[in-house]
Amino acid sequence: MGFTHFDEKGNARMVDVSEKAVTVREASASGRIRVSDEVFRAVQNKEIKKGDVLTVAQVAGIMGAKQTSALIPMCHLLHLTHASLTFRLLPESSEIEAVCTVRTEGKTGVEMEALTGVSTALLTIYDMCKAVDKRMVMGDIHLLEKHGGKSGDFVF
Repeated sequence: MGFTHFDEKGNARMVDVSEKAVTVREASASGRIRVSDEVFRAVQNKEIKKGDVLTVAQVAGIMGAKQTSALIPMCHLLHLTHASLTFRLLPESSEIEAVCTVRTEGKTGVEMEALTGVSTALLTIYDMCKAVDKRMVMGDIHLLEKHGGKSGDFVF
């Protein structure tokens, strides 16, 4: 299979999806940020001076998902019909897991929007907590699942 973001001369292009059917498409992605015990407790107890870290990161992640086409050059502008961002605190590893789920009715998938939402949320946690400790590590960012579209369902 060839790369679809290049024409026959090797020029970059956005894929033409005009002939594709409009279907419901949904994707979820997750990622984690490992923080110090001090940062973990401060986030958990809402003691970070910049404010409620998880609430701000939740809004930032949703906003990030909505802005994906402005950040990733070949992504189509999508009208999201749903976007959510949830967190799970993992005290045994001092990690915060973020999960972003997005949905649209459109001609192309929303995997990049879910991944961008997670990444934006984790970056926001870093930004809000860096005054306490800059040694945070973000990682394990990946697509959990996607549904709809010509390629069908995917589950990690």
